[in-house]
Amino acid sequence: MAQKKDIPVIINGKVYTLSGYESEEYLQSIAMYINNKITECKSSEHYRKLNAEYQGILLALNIADDYFKAKDQVSASEKADDEKEKQLYDLRHEVIETRIKQESALKLVEEYKEQVNALQRKIIQMEAEKERGSK
Repeated sequence: MAQKKDIPVIINGKVYTLSGYESEEYLQSIAMYINNKITECKSSEHYRKLNAEYQGILLALNIADDYFKAKDQVSASEKADDEKEKQLYDLRHEVIETRIKQESALKLVEEYKEQVNALQRKIIQMEAEKERGSK
């Protein structure tokens, strides 16, 4: 089992200690994401005029918006993957059906070739008998 780590990170100019079982790189990337969201929000004049509580709520709403958009993208990707999987299944089934039809058609061709050969032998035999009979 992974060992829990305490990683110092800087968020909004302050040092915080994040604890978790994830890698340091992962925890630093979370802190970087939060810093980017704070910077994005601070770029709005309206955000800067809000008190700290409202700023925190607006930041949380922005993060929740990112989360739900990402979740929707994952859901759409999974749906597209499911559709592609179904199409692939249908194509494989179609290939199998086509192979069966091809094998059946090849078998029929061979049967017809044998019948043609038998009829040709019979024609040759009949012509030979006709020539013997006319002599």
